[in-house]
Amino acid sequence: MTPRAGFDWRRIAYHTLVSRALDDVEEQTNKQRAHVPREHLVLYQFSARGHDMSQSILGALLTGTHDGVGAYYRSRPLLLSIGLSIEDALGSPLGRAGGFSDGRDIGVVCNLPNREGCTVLPMAGDVGSQYTPAAGWAQSIVYHRDTLNDASYAQSLSVALGGDGSVATNGFWAALTMATTLKLPMLFYIEDNDLGISVRGGMQTPGGDIAANLASFANLLIRNGSGTDPHEASGLLQEAAAHVRSGAGPALVRLTVPRLSSHSGPDNQKGYRSDAEIAADQARDPLPKLREYLVPAVLSEGEWAALEGEVARDVQAALDAARARPMPDPAGVARHVYADDTAPTEPMGGLSRSERATLGGTDVPQEGGELMRVAEAIRRTLRHELAVNAKVVVFGEDVGKKGGVHLVTEGLQKQFGAERVFDTSLSEEGIIGRAVAMAISGLMPVAEIQFRKYADPAAEQLNNCGTMRWRTANRFAAPIVVRMPGGFGKDVGDPWHSLSDEVRFAHAYGWQVIMPSNAADAVGLLRAAMRSPNPSIFFEHRSLLMTGDGSARYPGDDYVLPLGRARIVQEGHSMTVVTWGAMVHRCTDAVAPLGDAVELIDLRTIAPWDRDTVLASVRKTGRCLIVHEDNLTAGFGAEIAGTLAQEAFWHLDAPIERLAPRDIPVPYHPDLLDAVVPTVALIRERASALLSV
Repeated sequence: MTPRAGFDWRRIAYHTLVSRALDDVEEQTNKQRAHVPREHLVLYQFSARGHDMSQSILGALLTGTHDGVGAYYRSRPLLLSIGLSIEDALGSPLGRAGGFSDGRDIGVVCNLPNREGCTVLPMAGDVGSQYTPAAGWAQSIVYHRDTLNDASYAQSLSVALGGDGSVATNGFWAALTMATTLKLPMLFYIEDNDLGISVRGGMQTPGGDIAANLASFANLLIRNGSGTDPHEASGLLQEAAAHVRSGAGPALVRLTVPRLSSHSGPDNQKGYRSDAEIAADQARDPLPKLREYLVPAVLSEGEWAALEGEVARDVQAALDAARARPMPDPAGVARHVYADDTAPTEPMGGLSRSERATLGGTDVPQEGGELMRVAEAIRRTLRHELAVNAKVVVFGEDVGKKGGVHLVTEGLQKQFGAERVFDTSLSEEGIIGRAVAMAISGLMPVAEIQFRKYADPAAEQLNNCGTMRWRTANRFAAPIVVRMPGGFGKDVGDPWHSLSDEVRFAHAYGWQVIMPSNAADAVGLLRAAMRSPNPSIFFEHRSLLMTGDGSARYPGDDYVLPLGRARIVQEGHSMTVVTWGAMVHRCTDAVAPLGDAVELIDLRTIAPWDRDTVLASVRKTGRCLIVHEDNLTAGFGAEIAGTLAQEAFWHLDAPIERLAPRDIPVPYHPDLLDAVVPTVALIRERASALLSV
């Protein structure tokens, strides 16, 4: 059979052999051999044996200027084929300095930034989380191409690579919905070895064939075949890639491959596979089939032998260089949790430093602004940022024609178009995963999660976004803004729509958590978040969205508040009350009869939080009452109390007090709600009691 045209088959063979050699090296270091001590140089090893040839073929097709890949832990052959150096491919699993994580992440969890070629989005250790960012990259291709009119994005595509186990995950189905409903330039490549560690494919999808099950999906080209036959695999992948690049919509290719090793280094497949099953997979090894396909049609026997020698030399040289790298420096382990503008290079993702600098801003409010509620202040800020920055996109469930369930985005789609303000499918994982990739592509996504509780299905994507800069050692960042209403309503609560739980995000790595109490602060803090190099949770309290509480004069289109700077609502001398969000208004009413005895502080942001202002106040007053809406146990008030006990203990004239809801869900009936969430009367009672101590 004549090898298929349009491929550099020597290059494909080279990368397949390199991948196989790397697996050999890593597996040998962890194997007990006679008279040779076990090295354990690779602490966590995954083999790509059997998956390597078809991935190398796929990599040969990813030649677009802005192609992107969402991949997973068995994807090293693909990365090698699109630019990952052999030294990095070994250095990172060895945990050495440099590389794609600087020793911070599992060695097979790769990434590859590339502003002028195929980018591999930062992988994660959870299964299925690669899909929605890959779909987001596909949507960003469309946005850059059609809305920003960047011709370099023409015919680019996004690839999501996953195993058969991953097709059972939320991420897969969310991305499939996004790609097919929007006809995105996206290729799903499913390499099916019929095993999710030990669980057979029939437990992941009925019948064990996801391609067959998706036959009725609209707007999806489906191809199904063998990943061990180089002619068939290359034909199917070539056809699917051409289909996607043509603008005809997404495609899915399922190729069956053998798993020629245990799931990972610590796994022993003989505990759940028979010898006959293992032998049957060995008989399907694609490497001998690739050699037979290319020799002598493309390479002579001598040229193949020379290629094997070249690979052996290259891998040995890379191994020597990787082992010679220093160990990562523990002194720098805390770097890159947040952006550092002193870093010599910028990560891939978000607005550049120069772009942020051109947007400007001032923390001095304009005089005589229009009095407005919080919802209108947020809407006006979004409108202005959409107008001055073409890279801003606003999206979520119902944010388009309806304008959001709280009408915060009302009218924005009509003004700026459905390409920039748009509705999404009902998948929070899809909303956040999409936003992450859009940010990596250089856009400024503002994603809405309709209510705080609904963010829970997106927990993996939120975590992966927050840790991205750190775990890639500043190679990637995804500075998104997530607008998230929550808290009690005007006169009602419930366990779903009224959840606050902001401490969960204060505890999440890499996130800024913003909780404005009034319209003016909402303007300055939202604008700061949209111009920040870090991802932000922007918490919009339902009570403030539904009432006139928090109304304030519009501070101007250039108003930007520094994050982490509290507001002293009123000065006092005998007690400090620290609070944030809607509780600011209840605290203001509660302490009004106590006059200047009370200093009231609105934190405004809890990550970062203004330690200096709180400590200075408590050192002056000697007393502190912390009031918040989140649960008492492990609420953010405990962090403030712990800091005060450690750093202001000798200034205290009374014990630090916390007032917060009991550890029960938010109830529905107003009487029950008042029995749980601190009321004005209860706050006043506790403040008066503390003043008397």
